[in-house]
Parts: sequence; C-alpha cells; structure tokens
Amino acid sequence: MEILSPAGSPEAVQAAVYAGADAVYLGYGPFNARRNARNFDQEELQQAIDLCHLYGVKVYLTLNTLASDREVAQAAQVAVEASSMGVDAILVQDMGLLQVVGQVAPDVHLHASTQMTIHNLDGVKRCADLGLTRAVLSRELSRKEISYICDHSPIEIETFVHGALCMCYSGQCFFSSVLGGRSGNRGLCAQPCRLSYGWNGKADRYPLSLKDMSLAGHLRELQDMGVACAKIEGRMKRPEYVWVVTKVYADALREGREPTAEEVAQLTAAFSRQGFTDGYFTGNQGAHMFGVREQQPEPRELFAAARAGYDKPTQLVPVTLHASIQAGQPACLTLTDEDGHTVTVTGPAPEQARTRALEGEDVAAQLSKTGGTPYRVAQHQVEVGEGLSLPRSALNALRREGVEQLSAARTALPQRRHFPYEPLPKVANPTDAPALHVTLRSASQCSPALLDSQPARIALPVDEAASHPDVVADIQAHGIQAAVVLPRICWDGGEMDTLKDQLTRCRDMGVTHALVGNLGLLDVARDLGFTLHGDYGLEVFNSHGVKAYRELGLASLTASFELKLAQIRDLSKTLPVELLAYGRLPLMITENCAMKAGAGQCCCGNGNTLTDRRGVGFPVMKAWGCRNEIFNSDTLFLADKAGDYLRAGVSALNLLFTTEDDHTVVDMVQRYQGVGNAAPASYTRGLYYRDVE
Repeated sequence: MEILSPAGSPEAVQAAVYAGADAVYLGYGPFNARRNARNFDQEELQQAIDLCHLYGVKVYLTLNTLASDREVAQAAQVAVEASSMGVDAILVQDMGLLQVVGQVAPDVHLHASTQMTIHNLDGVKRCADLGLTRAVLSRELSRKEISYICDHSPIEIETFVHGALCMCYSGQCFFSSVLGGRSGNRGLCAQPCRLSYGWNGKADRYPLSLKDMSLAGHLRELQDMGVACAKIEGRMKRPEYVWVVTKVYADALREGREPTAEEVAQLTAAFSRQGFTDGYFTGNQGAHMFGVREQQPEPRELFAAARAGYDKPTQLVPVTLHASIQAGQPACLTLTDEDGHTVTVTGPAPEQARTRALEGEDVAAQLSKTGGTPYRVAQHQVEVGEGLSLPRSALNALRREGVEQLSAARTALPQRRHFPYEPLPKVANPTDAPALHVTLRSASQCSPALLDSQPARIALPVDEAASHPDVVADIQAHGIQAAVVLPRICWDGGEMDTLKDQLTRCRDMGVTHALVGNLGLLDVARDLGFTLHGDYGLEVFNSHGVKAYRELGLASLTASFELKLAQIRDLSKTLPVELLAYGRLPLMITENCAMKAGAGQCCCGNGNTLTDRRGVGFPVMKAWGCRNEIFNSDTLFLADKAGDYLRAGVSALNLLFTTEDDHTVVDMVQRYQGVGNAAPASYTRGLYYRDVE
C-alpha cells in the first residue's frame, strides 16, 4: 500500500521523500484545491519531480478544481507542462477538465479526486469507464463500504488515513462560496465550518468542526482490503508536520505493524483538534467526533528532530552491483535498480600488479561506497582476474559515473504524446422562453393550486414520490411531467437496495424522469429506464462538462450555481441547460448528524436552525439516508431579473422549495410566471452577479 504525502512547498517535498513517502501530491498553477498553499513554479516543479523520481517516489499533480470556459485552455496548458515534466498522475474533479486533459495529455494517468464525491461502486466503475486509473473515495465511508468497493473495483482505490475532516462531503460544499465568494470547489475554502454555531439562537459550540482523522491502528486492515494508497492530508501544513506524519505511517507500514503509542503522541503533537477520530471508518459516529484546534506550544524537540530528519533520507534505493575486472579488458560496472533501470559503464583496463593484487572483496567494498547518493548496494557480484591492479581513483570514477548514469535514467523524462487544446465550437443559445420546473422537498407542498398553475415539471425526492402515489398521479393527471430527485449520496448495500426499490415503485407509477446529482447514481436510474437530467450536484462549470455529460447520455443539465449568469450565457449548450433560479441554496450535505450531536437525540422533524455568531439562522433538514442538509439563510430570488436570466439562454428555470409551505410555493411559481408581486422577506441574488474565487 502506497503512502501518499502532501507537499505544499519544495521543503515539504523533501520532507516527505526523506521520511519514506511512496508518492507526493502537489499543486502547480491556479487549478488545485489548495490555492493558498505555497505550490510550485515551473522550475520548482521540475526539481521536485527529479528529486522524487531519483528516490523512487511518484508525483501526483492536483488539478482538482472547477474551471470556467475562459480558464480551460490555461488548465490544459498546465496539464501538458506537468505531463512533459514527468508527473506520474493528475487528479481531477471537473468532468470538462477530465475530458480536456485526456485529449491534450493522453499518456498521463488520471485520478478521480475526492472532490468528485465518489462513494459507491457504480461511481468507481464510472470513473474506470472514463479512463481514470484511480479513485479517491469520500472520507465518510466505513470499513465495510471501503472493503466492498475494493473487492469489486476495476481500478485502484485511494483512501485518506490522516488529516483534516470536512463536515461536508468533498465536492458538495458551497458554504464558503455562498457566504463569502470563496469556493471550496475552486481551491479557496475559507473554512466557515470551523467557526462557532449553535442551536436555539446561540452560537455557543462548534457543531461543524470535526476532529482530524487518524487511521493509525487500521493500516494492516486497509492493506488487507486491497486499498492501493493511504493518503495523508495537509498541503497547507509545514514541512515538519509532513515529515513527522509521513515517517510514522511509512515506518509502521514497512515494518508490518501499527503505529506505537509514542508515535501516535507524535502525530497529536504535530497537529490535532482535541485528538483524532476514526469514527467514520469504524461506523461509530457522534458528538465525540467533533473538536477544535486549541492553542498549544510548538513541539520544539519534535520539529527540530523533523528538520534534522529531512536533511537526509531514511530510505535509500537498493541497487544490485556487478563488476568485472579482467586482464586486457576495460573495467566494467553494471548497476541495476529495483525498477529495472540498468546502466553499464567502463573504465581503464587493469595492469599487472607489482605488489598487492586486487581482491574481489576490496573492489566490492570500494564500489559500494555510495554515501551521499540516493543508493545503497543491496547485492553485489564482483569478478576479478588474478594478479591485477587498478588504482582506487579509477574505481571511484567508475562508481561515480555509474551512479550519475543511473540517476539520469531514473529521472529521464517519459516519452509522452501531447496535443494542442482545441476549444469547442460555439453553439447558439435557444431563443424560446425557458420552461418552469418545480422541485419540492415534500409531497405536502404539492397543492391543487400548484397543479393548476401548470409548471412544465414537478419533481419530488424519490422517497417522497414512492410513498405518495396519489400525488404523483395528480401531477400526471394535470399533464405535468413528474420527476424524481435522486439523493446525492447513496452507499452500496442496503442504501442502494432501498433506492432501487423506491425507483422501481416510481417507475411503476409511470414516472420516467430522474434528476441525478452524482456520477455513482447514473446507472441505477438508467437501468430502470429513467431519462436522466443532471442536477446541481454534478457541478457543470464549462462547455466541455456539458459535452461530457451529453456523451454519458443525459438529457439536460443544471448549470452550477457558482457560475455567473454571463458565464452560463456563454456555455456552448449542446444539451438543454437549466438554471437554479429560486430557493435556499444548499450549503452542506453531511454524514455526521449535527442535530443529534448538538441535541443528544434524533430531532429531524423539529425544524432545526443552526445559528451563527451574527444571529443568522441556517435551516438544517433531514436528507435521504438519514443525513443532514444545511441550507442558506436567505432565499435565492431572480423573478424580477427576467431580462438577465433570459439572456443566459437556459431552457428551463428550476425553482427549489425547501422550508416553504404550499401557499408560498404557489405564490412564487406564479411570480415567475409574471403574476403578482410576491417575494421572499429576505433574499439573495446568489453568485450569479459576483465572481467566485
């Protein structure tokens, strides 16, 4: 199992390599999920790659953010440059960038970032179909889920084993962007989850701040499952942290054991939030998983040892040495490393010895003096003719040349194809007025007055639709398209079985349209005959993303609500594109129940509101699968901006109703139909008019 370490700076690269990492991940350019990390310029990246490859360490580039149409060409150039310099793989989140990188740099491996929210086997299989060679699973999965995926996965599986835990599923958090314009999907999360919040109008606790994860104690279990890579989080952390954490995990794994109590204490001293948690992995969730960063003195001795440690490598590259010194022939040295690189160098022919003749052991000892190099001689075979002499300086020169040539072979640039980026042809926007689509949270919101208003589509959560066939029948009887909304999160096993059962019941009612917000749920709906429509969870951010989902067979898409209206207008709409035009924007979907952790008991039906330090309340509602969903305090409202959204060229407006009663639903639908003057008491324009960093 590979130990993968974070590298937010050149110093952190050296710390990771010298501590025993098998691979590092780092950012280059503006398109990575830690844009505030030190990251690398071109010269630094090449030096980092050369150092890593010299020691047999792989380098993965993080290109795992969303890119707009104006940025795609630059992102493609970043991928080509990194591939040309020899990175071993590129991590991606954006479906459009995935397609583009596959075109411009087809020979470099692609990994699905955890930002893709891959959390079930169908999602992993979809990644394989798209040409990805590894998937980084969501941090929330239990050992049972990880094991099941590993047992059936056609590609490598990577899991986090240490570092910060986000409260929200990665790739589905909009808290930072909606509140402050700094998007976690664009690499600039402001971490509002680490601030104080509370219930009953008091922000007196930290219900969104989880302790850091540590799976120290589960390494052998992960390895036995077939996990290919154990990932350490921390590109914003200092090199000393990288060295300490990498060494603890690398030493334990290579020695076939778990970290000792002393090593766990080192992990805690390096960085923690009131200790660590393995609650997701063990399935033991609850209030004990939450914690905050406390002011602690720097562990001076530990970090001093770390600084001394990353001045010299702990793991040297084993080589096999073969030397032949024979009369009348040039001295010959062959070095072979564990990766199959072999170099042969020659020196002067030996002379007849005048005094003491060369012995094989003396030659082996001299040629094995590889101190100050990345190598150690693990095996040697030396053949020396009788009565011969060769100066020590000649043996040293032979060794130096052999080491230099082996290092050159190990750091040689790979032979890869690269192609210029080709922008997509522009597609004229539709000129028809957009249809009106309504997405309800509850069947109780579907009133006779709503049906009489005749929206083009009414969508219900799949569990609501399955349990309210009368409501579905009423929708269809009014000539309105009925659709179901699939959950963004659905684990394998019992959850997937439940979803299939609910979808089957809806299909038997005559429902044939499904809104899908995750790659891992395309197949379950399609296999049951549903027409697929991309929901906001797919985060369609550029024209290449539209094209990618069109090729996957979707019938329409919802544009990311992190785009401006002008950016949505400029999308090449090879599929009908919908606009989320009304509703409380989703901020988080969480596996750990903030409500239960705060109240000590399950309280989903109580209309819970999370309060921040300013007294602003955020509705928290139950999501499918007994999860939490946190929504914005203000309601997105665009009914008085028809001129703007009409210019965006969208095929439909989607009105998302959460906390509204049935009367408000009707009022808002009619307002978007041009009737009345209803408006929310407190509303926002969302991100449609302001740049998201």
